Amino acid sequence: MTRKILLLGAAAMAMAPMAAWADGHLARGGSGHLNIIYWQAPSTLNPYLSGGTKEVESASLVLESLARFDDTGEMVPWLAAEIPTVENGGISEDLTQITWQLQEGVLWSDGTPLTAADAVFTWQYCTDPEGGCAQASYFDGVEEIVAVDDTTIQITFNAPTPFPYTALVGSESPIIQAAQFADCMGARAPECTEANFGPIGTGPFVVTEFRPNDVIEFVANDNYRVPDQPHFASVTFKGGGDATAAARSVLETGEFDYAWNLQIDPTILAQMEAQGNGTVVTAFGTSVERLHLNQTNPDPALGDARSTVDGGPHPFLTNPIIGQAMSMAIDRSLLVEVGYGAGGQPTCNVLPAPAAYASTANDGCLVQDIEGANALLDEAGIVDTDGDGIREYEGVPLSVLYQTSTNAVRQDTQALVKQWWAEIGIDAELRNIDASVFFGGDPASPDTFQKFYADVEMYTNNFAGVDPQAYMANWRCSEIPGPDTQWQGSNIQRFCDPAYDALVDEMAITADLAERGRLAMEMNDMIMQSYSIIPLIHRGGVSAHANSLGGIRMSDWDSELWNIAEWHRIPE
Repeated sequence: MTRKILLLGAAAMAMAPMAAWADGHLARGGSGHLNIIYWQAPSTLNPYLSGGTKEVESASLVLESLARFDDTGEMVPWLAAEIPTVENGGISEDLTQITWQLQEGVLWSDGTPLTAADAVFTWQYCTDPEGGCAQASYFDGVEEIVAVDDTTIQITFNAPTPFPYTALVGSESPIIQAAQFADCMGARAPECTEANFGPIGTGPFVVTEFRPNDVIEFVANDNYRVPDQPHFASVTFKGGGDATAAARSVLETGEFDYAWNLQIDPTILAQMEAQGNGTVVTAFGTSVERLHLNQTNPDPALGDARSTVDGGPHPFLTNPIIGQAMSMAIDRSLLVEVGYGAGGQPTCNVLPAPAAYASTANDGCLVQDIEGANALLDEAGIVDTDGDGIREYEGVPLSVLYQTSTNAVRQDTQALVKQWWAEIGIDAELRNIDASVFFGGDPASPDTFQKFYADVEMYTNNFAGVDPQAYMANWRCSEIPGPDTQWQGSNIQRFCDPAYDALVDEMAITADLAERGRLAMEMNDMIMQSYSIIPLIHRGGVSAHANSLGGIRMSDWDSELWNIAEWHRIPE
């Protein structure tokens, strides 16, 4: 693997122009206050209790992992002193063990030392069977994590693991403090409000105030290990509103310095940028806007069993012919043109990158085929028997509740897809839910994407890093959310196939990179051809920053804010 060593502390200072350091802007706190807006407001700062991007990225200002992925997708050591490899002795020859060495002297923000015991605790916390950890797939195959000494972490796998950089790597798998979360194990995890809203971390900032679904206030961490970072003394992380208002707040009014996820009409965004106050930035990684087709029955009459395996299969969406027709009816190129511009590309895969893992077996979806979709359904005997324009399957009308978060581009997409589905005899009722609720982790809410109390839902997801093993493990049968997991779990559409699970297991013990690519493509194709997921757009992350903000290295492989400690105000 290509390695890049992240320069920290005095080494980094030595490479910077002396004048830049002398003016004070690049000293700790020298750039003053930073205003960030994520129009989807975070509901927790514990990324283990929510798979939502807004939670993971806001938490990344505080919580850190052993290694991260930079803006090029390369792995860099973070809390670790270096990246373990077979060559440097950090990975065993039989690929069953990886040993990480922590940097010396790293402190939690409360002044206590980070130790290997915190890493062990994090693994125990996330893998507690009653905890419903949203990031459990990052620990797949881990047999044991032990603290060899205070700074040495040894991870043992239950089989040879050729890509062992999942557990405690990346923004979705950070180390949490054992002392703070000791009483928050298992079913008690969501009850620890103080810890979940104000985690103690090793990162550049400390939480001073957290108002769920509204605003987070941070100040610089006085115990941060890089002497002159972070360059900002404080951060306001505002949530709420919509993508258009967020873009305007940076590109027009200057109220904010950085705005995330600007999923708005590309023409409008270009007009805003033309005013000269800010810059739009885009980064492509693995993000895919997709439709999830519920494989379980969401009928409210089922009560607590709705949208669960116990409630039984969906009346018609488990038939791949219906899902295939729904996919064929969609004009993905028009969706890009209307809603994404340079920030999107049509895709037929849930795993669109890196290139070594990208399948071409499903590329027929790139061309809309309404006529073919109708013929497919006719040939299968799925027809409209009562003349109301809606086909039936085994007596059940093909009527779906199609939900997503409140977002202008997503509502435009919904309207177009509804129209196309109507042309093939499928009726769609549209619903949109406030993003802070939809992507929230509240197990009591009926409106979260994990609960999936609908037939179809749409959102974007991706994976951190460049190896898709943990990502593809999201669709194991065991990852299906339900009441027994506090509605956490990554298999949102409730797809389950033992043959798929077997491929996940095989990839976990396969070292050859070409063979890993083949397995990843086979898994992608199995999900695509089940039509439990219909991919739409390979999305680039689109954000904007004030022209006065420097140090931005936008990444779509990790938290977008991965290098926020380096951000600074450019002197006028």
